[in-house]
Amino acid sequence: MEDDRELGRMLVDLFTDEGYEVDLAVEGQRGLHLGLSRAYDAIIVDRGLPVVDGIDLLRRLRRQAVTVPVLVLTAFGAVADRVAGLDAGAEDYLVKPFEIEELLARVRALHRRNLDQAGLLPVGSAWLDPAAHMVLLRTGEEVVLSGQECRLLHALALRPRQVHTRPSLRQRVFDGASTEAVVDTYVYYLRGKLGPGVVTTVRGVGYRLGEL
Repeated sequence: MEDDRELGRMLVDLFTDEGYEVDLAVEGQRGLHLGLSRAYDAIIVDRGLPVVDGIDLLRRLRRQAVTVPVLVLTAFGAVADRVAGLDAGAEDYLVKPFEIEELLARVRALHRRNLDQAGLLPVGSAWLDPAAHMVLLRTGEEVVLSGQECRLLHALALRPRQVHTRPSLRQRVFDGASTEAVVDTYVYYLRGKLGPGVVTTVRGVGYRLGEL
């Protein structure tokens, strides 16, 4: 939510290029409507919005139990201003002028926090929702997994740096199925749905989580 139209367009282009879906509101009433009616991973709010001030907008969202993480992006940089923004319910506060890389990093952190609260696990740049048996891609696409596929990916995602042996995966994921070939079969299925890089083969040892 940014009333400077040139900066707003720049931010839309920036976050779109990063793979986000973006809505822009140039005044507070429109921003409030969007915040109450749509689901977002993160919201950026300028304090100096017309019609409804950014801090007032933030308070209204929180009163309506909207818990999406919010970054206040503003020219008001005094300590009292920062305190007011954080007390109103913002998770982060960034003062203009700002560095693009810092803004992107802060939004990524808010996005992770939102997904962590939802019980999702990172799989490269995507997220696994174990309860729904699906992977959420950054493009917004949802890839549905079978129960066994989900359990295998969940086991790998819980310890992403660990190399998991076939015997250990057979016991933990497949309840000690008769042969270790079942592990290879479901790795094949996951790669077919999510791409060859989702699971990495460590020769002579087993598998670990890869990248999407």
